[in-house]
Amino acid sequence: MLLCMNIGNTNISIGVFAQDELRSKWRLATDYESMPDEYALKLVGLLQLDGHTKSDIDRVVISSVVPPLTERWVEVSERYLDQKPFLIDYESVKEVKILYHTPEAVGTDRLANAVAAFHHYGGPACIVDFGTATTFDAINQDGDYLGGAIAPGMRIASEALFTRTAKLPKTEIVRPPTAIGRNTTHAIQAGIFFGYVGLVEGIVTRFKEELGPKTHVIGTGGGVDLIAGGTKIIEVVAPWLTLEGIRLIYEQNRIRNKK
Repeated sequence: MLLCMNIGNTNISIGVFAQDELRSKWRLATDYESMPDEYALKLVGLLQLDGHTKSDIDRVVISSVVPPLTERWVEVSERYLDQKPFLIDYESVKEVKILYHTPEAVGTDRLANAVAAFHHYGGPACIVDFGTATTFDAINQDGDYLGGAIAPGMRIASEALFTRTAKLPKTEIVRPPTAIGRNTTHAIQAGIFFGYVGLVEGIVTRFKEELGPKTHVIGTGGGVDLIAGGTKIIEVVAPWLTLEGIRLIYEQNRIRNKK
């Protein structure tokens, strides 16, 4: 089976694929202090909980936007799974033409999203990823990656609000009962929740003006369910789209290398 990993600034997404079926999936908090042995303990435990063993994993592929942690997970793969991992970079993306001015600057998670979105839904498409940042990525009708937009994620925005104000309490971000908050907690929730709904609707609308009205809109990432519940502009909710894109990039490279 194939172990796919996406190392992000806030979460580490891990998935186990049997051919094209995602058998198991997990999200871990990104911990900059954990050593390879500690990460290995968590990974092996998760595998066992879902009925897998280390020997079930015969291939590993890693996408990372956190260089300090990349080598730690490479060590986990090599020492504990006995697998040399395939590391994704922009040059690994063969089936999508990258038209960004500096392709090496695009996060591999965003490229993986583009590959999976075009493979499953076609183009043009806009992918909205709710992670540490809220990113918007555009692919045209031919599947070319054009670029996108980057905004602070909900967690960053809410933490900035709480740390930079004296009296506003730290508040769980959920959908409030009304847009007009009748207490401070609901007012904060309304500002962040409906503010991000408006952000998504506004940027996606502008993307559609440039890409065309038939643009597919796919939402992904750990926070997608919350915002997708407040807007109809997100047509497809695919929380694990990035892992699927990582799998596709790996398979495309494996096929090319066999030729």
